[in-house]
Amino acid sequence: MAANLDKLRKEVFEPVRSEVPDDIIGKERYFLIVEVLDRLPERRTTELQNFLVALLANMEENGASDIDIGGNGCNDKVWYRIFGQKKPWLEGPDLSPYEADILCTALLTAEQLDTLLELKNLDFSYSIKTKKGTTRRFRADMYFDLDFLALNMRSITTEVRPFKNLNFHPEVAKALSLKYYKYGLTLVTGITGSGKSSTLDTIIDANNRSVDGHIVIISSPIEMVHTSRRCIVRHREVGRDTKSFKTGAIEALRQDPDIIVVGELRDAPTIMTALEITDSGHKTFSTLHTASATESIDRIIGEVPQGEQDRVRMRLADVLTCVISQKLVPTKTGKLVLAKEILLNTSSVKSAIKNNNTGEIYQMLMEGGNVGMMTMEQDLKRLFEEGIITLEEAYNQANNKKRLKDIIN
Repeated sequence: MAANLDKLRKEVFEPVRSEVPDDIIGKERYFLIVEVLDRLPERRTTELQNFLVALLANMEENGASDIDIGGNGCNDKVWYRIFGQKKPWLEGPDLSPYEADILCTALLTAEQLDTLLELKNLDFSYSIKTKKGTTRRFRADMYFDLDFLALNMRSITTEVRPFKNLNFHPEVAKALSLKYYKYGLTLVTGITGSGKSSTLDTIIDANNRSVDGHIVIISSPIEMVHTSRRCIVRHREVGRDTKSFKTGAIEALRQDPDIIVVGELRDAPTIMTALEITDSGHKTFSTLHTASATESIDRIIGEVPQGEQDRVRMRLADVLTCVISQKLVPTKTGKLVLAKEILLNTSSVKSAIKNNNTGEIYQMLMEGGNVGMMTMEQDLKRLFEEGIITLEEAYNQANNKKRLKDIIN
């Protein structure tokens, strides 16, 4: 790796830097980098890509989920997240912010570079060929860190977890299946890196294998690519195949779908659209960056203007099917295990939402075990009692530490 970097410095980084001085910043700088790279022999730009492939291959060898390079924050190091812990690769190559700028710029198409420079952020997918001849895909986000480019790439698994491994109660499994529920909104929520996408992919795969239909997935970017089995599965990447989540969802209504997956409810227009397409009789799945079921409901209502909140509250109460809030919790063995909170929209939950009494829902979760509902604290207690996680970790992950203390003691 060090030898490859020395060669890159001599054949790529130094020639580019000699023609693009440090005092040139902004759009002009990156357009000049592209111009110089285009004049270099093709083999040299290929070596640049091969260097990144080597960094990504090292991810797999070390069981890392993410890689970070570039910008001032990396301190000239490549960083990996391994079993939830993000650390610098101390034995790896040093990569200055300027060198990382050149590497990052070389990854982009002209259209992607224009988008990055305009929006100061770019979500995209990236694929590489492995030595075994297979394709590995990554979800990438490029952004600016004190005028230098920074890049995060997350490995996209090509294997879908078996649905049975999620250990859902039969009533929850029915709520997630098109076979039993032809319409309704299901939310998979959690912080970044909590495994939302993996859980959602497992649910989509289960439907794809068990019912006949049409699934439209709108995401930014597309991560898992599902093979059509009993369902036609369409993948529409925001910025590539459709203009936005909202636009893609509206367009999907004219494509004869049974299931519509809206990758993330990021803003009020997308939330309103998701509620509308569900209300029109479709089964809809989406994600939210929230830590609990109650917070998810409050977030959706709170995101829309004050004058719209009562209407959204009523519509959400009518179309909501299920909320799965999850975390990946460090185990005693240093790995990660899924902990989850599950809400089903029972008649009592529906009334609480409509009457703006979401504070009552937690107790309904605690008492709803007969239909598969549970609080995060109840699932953390289970993991602790099964010896999978420590008591300290259970408290660290609890949304309500007092509630956890009450049910453990």
